[in-house]
Amino acid sequence: MCETCGCGDVTGQNLLHDPDPHHHHHSHHSHESHDHEHLPDGRVIRIQKDILGENNKQAEWNRGFLEAKNSRCLNMVGSPGSGKTTLLERTCTDLGKKRVLYVIEGDQQSSLDAERIRKTGTQAVQINTEYGCHLDAAMVSRALKELAIEEGSMTFVENVGNLVCPALFDLGENLRVIVYSVTEGNDKPLKYPYMFRSAQLAVITKTDLIPYVDFDLEQAREDIRKTNPEIQILEISVKSGEGLKDWYDVLVASSPFPK
Repeated sequence: MCETCGCGDVTGQNLLHDPDPHHHHHSHHSHESHDHEHLPDGRVIRIQKDILGENNKQAEWNRGFLEAKNSRCLNMVGSPGSGKTTLLERTCTDLGKKRVLYVIEGDQQSSLDAERIRKTGTQAVQINTEYGCHLDAAMVSRALKELAIEEGSMTFVENVGNLVCPALFDLGENLRVIVYSVTEGNDKPLKYPYMFRSAQLAVITKTDLIPYVDFDLEQAREDIRKTNPEIQILEISVKSGEGLKDWYDVLVASSPFPK
């Protein structure tokens, strides 16, 4: 079992059917596990180890690898059904003919999301975590190598749908984006503050549905900023196209793409 979040001992070995598993580590915040030994006289020696250290090292390698290629990486986090894949589909369709884009898809099972992305003409790698609730830096590293990242490109990592565990784990990204749908209700920022606190950008999706759901947009903005006063907030409807230009402007501003 994973010592940090309690999920299964995920190795990411389904990535490209590679039989060579790796240890499951975590990152983003320094977490320590505590072990101890009992001496014959009854005294206890406590041993502390940084159980996120290896993942942090791998994340820094990923970041350096991408920096050397003048390439950027976005870690897309959020609940299942928040609209991450739909937003990426539209992004790849609209920008993919002009820019070099890649997508790394993280799900417990299936390759459904990667297949959706490939239909846009964008290269995609699927990572299946089985019982795992998040991606780690080693999984992403292997996917980056498989994609053969080009100079001046951008990679989107769609993390496993989860508002808890991915907040802890640095994948080597340059920008973390929390995708939050109006269909999830207004309580998510205050119930899951660490996820919103770990992101630099919040994208509120499915805004075309606001007339039909119980969602207060002003309250959502206020609650998001309570958890993270520095976060940037965008409001998007992929269906109507509302807010997409603002989204693309952020991508261009944070990337090596020509303005």
